[in-house]
Order: sequence, then structure tokens, then C-alpha cells
Amino acid sequence: MSGLIMAAQLLLGLSILVILHELGHFLAARAFGIKVEKFYLFFDAWGVKLFSFKKGDCEYGIGWLPLGGYVKIAGMIDESMDTEQMNQPAQPWEFRSKPAWQRLIVMLGGVIVNVVVGILIFWMLTFKYGETFIPNSAVQNGINPGSIGKEIGLQKGDKVIAINGNKVIRFDELVSSKVLLGNTNLTVIRGDRTLDIKVPENILNRISEPDMGIESFISRMPLLSTRIDSIVAGKTAEKAGLKKGDKITSVNGIPMKYDVDFRSIVPKYKGKTVDLGIDRGTEKLSVKVPVDTSGTVGIAFIPTSQIKEETINYGLFASLPIGATQAWKVFSDNGKGIWKVLTGKIQANKAFSGPVEIARKVYGGEWVWARFWASTGFISIALAFMNLLPIPALDGGHVVFLVVEMIKGKPLGDKFMERAQMVGFVLLLSLMVFVLGNDIFKAIMH
Repeated sequence: MSGLIMAAQLLLGLSILVILHELGHFLAARAFGIKVEKFYLFFDAWGVKLFSFKKGDCEYGIGWLPLGGYVKIAGMIDESMDTEQMNQPAQPWEFRSKPAWQRLIVMLGGVIVNVVVGILIFWMLTFKYGETFIPNSAVQNGINPGSIGKEIGLQKGDKVIAINGNKVIRFDELVSSKVLLGNTNLTVIRGDRTLDIKVPENILNRISEPDMGIESFISRMPLLSTRIDSIVAGKTAEKAGLKKGDKITSVNGIPMKYDVDFRSIVPKYKGKTVDLGIDRGTEKLSVKVPVDTSGTVGIAFIPTSQIKEETINYGLFASLPIGATQAWKVFSDNGKGIWKVLTGKIQANKAFSGPVEIARKVYGGEWVWARFWASTGFISIALAFMNLLPIPALDGGHVVFLVVEMIKGKPLGDKFMERAQMVGFVLLLSLMVFVLGNDIFKAIMH
């Protein structure tokens, strides 16, 4: 069921973004009197379509190949490769007949809409939900590093107070792009010492390996103490007389300081009885508690009782700059990530994700509207960035050619444009095959 929910969210989110992206091109073209012959969600490859109708001089429809969408703009060398039309004399309502600056706006129309949609989504989410976070100052027990975090020198209980010299305000900054893009310096307090720990540039390569992830670096949840917050009725802990507020100090003589210590050792005694050292106010007790066959005793350490989250609420207009900042962060992070791939700091198979990974990791297997819209806003900005890449067949490729034309004072030849478009198609098809194959490999390994 979760797989269907992932797929449904991905399909809905991408369909919304593709339609709005193409609408940007469509409206810009119409504003300059350029004829638009087709407006399609998905591609009607080889003329096969699921649905279509014609209104005015434009055909609207849904194709069968779910790899995006397109608008066919008259007089433009695009994915339709309609060379027959291009061999005819230019008409005043065609793309090629318009000034370069107008054509530039038409090509940027989709990207502009994606950026605006992303900002709008983040704006409205900030207005409705505010910003909820764990203040780093409220983290009393420090971090819980995973295997990768331990490799670079982090230890359980460390308190990270600064990133590249800047004070950490929110705990989730520790697993944000400012750290995970690597080459970062963490200032750490360990006992009475202050240390500097370097996060290597290839940290994302490690985190992206099968069976790894963010938690293998630093857990998103700070360490909790072993003070019991609740007892499950009917379980062995209740029968043994444990109470809310008791602090577990040892298991079979092994000292316990953090909740993760307790969670890691107790399952090793499935079906056996453990001797728990307990602090109860001024009393120090020893309590024998049977561990059931699932490896639990029926106690819980609830984060909200030990770590107080903060929520900052914003008015409608105050939410706008927050949303715009979030959108810019997504855009700039994409740029930094691509640069690290190009410079060899991050492996391409670790950096790029296709539809399977987006459905699994971005949208998730549970339909939560706040997460759906946050994910869709993230993808909208990512699509804007990807479409600006200077690859022929993408909007960015057309923009480059138009800028060159404006500098030269005359358009590039049709033959050159046709060949460039074909090269772009091959590059995009190769990239699609690569990311889809990479997705399948990751899903199998997962």
C-alpha cells in the first residue's frame, strides 16, 4: 500500500509542476502573439495519446509516456523536430519571427513559474505551520553519531556548538546541506574540552551508500537520558514494579547513560531476565525484569518530556521572506551539489535521484499533506534549476543560444539548432536511463 501512496504522490506532484511549467511557456508565447499548437501533459510519442481536445488553434491532451510534458510552439526547433514547418517561410505569428528578447522570455517562462510556485508553497506552509525546531541550546545530552559520524571522530554525547565558526541555533542544522555538502568544520564540546572536527568533502558519497543514510552520520534526534517517561500496561516492566520517573543506571551491571544504550543492549536478552539498576529519588534499587520474546520490557523514553521544541509563527507577509529564503536554499544547494559532481567531489550515482528515489525518499509511503506540499515545493525549485542547465533541448540550452544570438546580432543556423537539439535529446535520454537504473539498483540494495 505504501508503494501505491508513493507513486500517487509522485504522479500528482509532478503532474502539477509539469502543467504549471508548460503553462509558463504557453502564457508567455500567447502574450507575444505566438501560436501554440499543442499543450500536453506527458509525451504523445509516435502520436499515441490518452486524451485530447482542441480549443481554438491549440490541441490540449495527455500523452502515454510520463516523462514530463511540452508545448509545441509554432516556428521553434523543439522536441517535435518539425523540420517541415521550419522549411516554410516564417510567419508573423511564429516563434522565429519574434525579437530575441521576446523569445528569451518565452523560454524562461517555465522556469519563472516553477520558482514562483516553489516560493508560494514554502510561503503558505510557513504561514500555516510556522517553523518548529529543537533549539540546540535545549540539547542536554548531546548527539548520537552513527557509524560514519564515529569514523570522522564524533562521539556519543558530543555537543556541536558551531558550524564553520557560526553558532548552531537549531539542532537540525547538523544534518543540513551546510554540513552534508562537506568540507565543513564542526566545533564540538566533549566534557571539558573544545575540539574541531572536519567533515570530509565526500561525506555524501558515504551517506548515500546502501543501508546508510542521514542516521549513519548523526541521528536527527538528540540523545535522551534513561529516565522512564511511561510504562506500558500489562508489560513486564509494570509487573516488576517500575515507575514513571525511574532512572535506569545499569543493565546486568553494565552502566546505562542514554536511551540508545538501553535500546541496544536489552534486545540481546530476549526471553531472559535482566537486573536493572534504578535511581528512584533518593533510593537506589535493583529490579529484576523479564525481557519478552520481542526484546522489550514495556517502557518508553518520550523525547517531548526531555527536549522542548520551539515553534515560531509568522503572519502572512512575514512568512514571505522565510519562504523565499527556503526556496533559494534549495536552488543554491542544487547548484553546489552539481558543482561537486563536476569537480569529482561527489559521485554522480550518489548525487542524482530519479522517480523511484523521489517517491521513496522525498514523498514517502504515508500521505501527509504538509509533507506532500513541502516535497512538491522542493521539486519545483529543483526542476527550475535543472531546466536552467545549458543543455540543448532544455530551457537553459535555448537560453544560451538566444544570448549568443543577441551578442552576435543574428540567429544561429537551423541546421546547427537541429543537431544541437538531437545532441540534447541523446544526453537527456542517457541521463534518464542512468538515474532510473541507479534508482532500481538502490531499491534492490535497500
